[in-house]
Amino acid sequence: MNKVEAAVQMKCPRCHEGEIFETKNPYNLGKMTAMHKNCPKCGLRYERESGFFYGAMYVSYIFNIALFVTATVAYYLFFEERVYWLWYILGYVALTFLLFPLLYRLSRSIWLQVFIKYEPDKSGQK
Repeated sequence: MNKVEAAVQMKCPRCHEGEIFETKNPYNLGKMTAMHKNCPKCGLRYERESGFFYGAMYVSYIFNIALFVTATVAYYLFFEERVYWLWYILGYVALTFLLFPLLYRLSRSIWLQVFIKYEPDKSGQK
């Protein structure tokens, strides 16, 4: 498994085996943000320092800009009448809220993958 797969599957960046989040379902809103403090497989502490995950907001921002650009291009390609702009805005806001739990988790996972090196010899150790 490479780092991209580990990020998408939300696995530990060091061993690529342990789960980052306590539940697999990002739409379980009660536990959407619940992360393990340490990797269940290798024991890696996920939060490197206080405020470490503030940087994940920038990753989330990039995803939201990409979503906005994609939605805008799709709007201009598929709707000839520009009078539907209110529907576009409502649709975009709904899509943003719908994807928020997934993008929140994915942003944190990617942020971890960027800063922590994969060490296959650490897998299974705790």
